[in-house]
Amino acid sequence: MSHILISNDDGVFAPGIKSLRARLQKDHRVTVVAPTEERSTTGHSLTLDKPLRLEEFEKGVWGCTGFPADCSLIGLGHVCKNDRPDMVVTGINRGANLGQDLYYSGTIGAAREAAFHRVPAMATSLVFQKVVSANPHYDSAAEIAAWIIEAGILQLLPEFSLLNLNVPDLPLSEIKGLRFTQIGFRHYSEEIHVREDARGRPYYWIAGHYEGPANVANTDCAAVDEGHASITPHGLVELAQYDFSKIKSAVEALHARRFS
Repeated sequence: MSHILISNDDGVFAPGIKSLRARLQKDHRVTVVAPTEERSTTGHSLTLDKPLRLEEFEKGVWGCTGFPADCSLIGLGHVCKNDRPDMVVTGINRGANLGQDLYYSGTIGAAREAAFHRVPAMATSLVFQKVVSANPHYDSAAEIAAWIIEAGILQLLPEFSLLNLNVPDLPLSEIKGLRFTQIGFRHYSEEIHVREDARGRPYYWIAGHYEGPANVANTDCAAVDEGHASITPHGLVELAQYDFSKIKSAVEALHARRFS
């Protein structure tokens, strides 16, 4: 039984983190430290200019007023200081973290902060076909995250790296399998909406919309579009030497065991 620290960027009360906690605590000890409000697209921000506050909403479930990376750090350095987690798992994010989106994501930021402190980390996201899903299948993503943990794949991560898991918003029975992938690229428009307030002063909305992935094989974007769960390693330090071959073999073995 492992001790797992969970965080996210959608907030401590989000359905995705509740599904992840419910599934992982069947087999592990789980501690949650997550933002008290939504912090999506905040990247790897840390709060250095004002104090953070913590509130324990129920045993082992903490809300933090900071950003996702703050939550990861305060979880490691304070809440779990005397009971260090074996790994950090973040999510389940409400929407994709594919391609370059990982640089904007607070869910990735929380996992990245853990990796910087030499704790194995994985970010988990549920990829919707539309902006909003009426019946999101968080249970599918939670189950696949549990498989990855059970298979010991996080322990194969080199230092200063993380796994990025993206799962299609489908029932588990309809997911075609697992793929070991590389980071793809998603095309977005550059549209900015300009409006005026009641005093005639301009204000702006970033209104760019998703235009589709780059046409490159074996990427996270392509795998999810084809109905597979994508497992992508992400190296964080340019000078480090990354060998992900063992993870690739472990993902392929897990796919064969679960989907053959």
